Amino acid sequence: MEEQKHSLQPDQVANIEKSLRMIADIVKQKGREILNEFPITPPQFVALQWLHEFGDMTIGELSSKMYLACSTTTDLVDRMEKNELVERVKDTNDRRVVRIHLLDKGTTIIREVIQQRQGYLQGVLDNFSVEEVNLLEKSVNFLYEEMKRDAKAWKSF
Repeated sequence: MEEQKHSLQPDQVANIEKSLRMIADIVKQKGREILNEFPITPPQFVALQWLHEFGDMTIGELSSKMYLACSTTTDLVDRMEKNELVERVKDTNDRRVVRIHLLDKGTTIIREVIQQRQGYLQGVLDNFSVEEVNLLEKSVNFLYEEMKRDAKAWKSF
């Protein structure tokens, strides 16, 4: 996307922000509908997604990712452990540290929910031309990379 820089119109930025927000809301709502088929709550699903994406984490790390208090995350993990979605394991390098480990049942739920979400998106994208899908993929990836880079810059302050 190395095209010349241009000045954005305020209404363009507003429209893009609104569209992204509305898309996120629809994806979240669709995700919740899909989750109704599984014995899991939306916050549990979010926790499982973090563990699936980044591997074992401490309660503190998971709390930070989810923007929850450690006590709330502990309760969440307790319920997930009871349902055999995760287990607590001692860190191999430091026995005082306990990490939350995703079990097969949790991984299966994540994969099935994501598959159904992708199926939903596939149905929507069937209305797009190949060129539109390619442009959308390229643009969304570029936006994500720029936002990720920007987020890292903010953390360094």
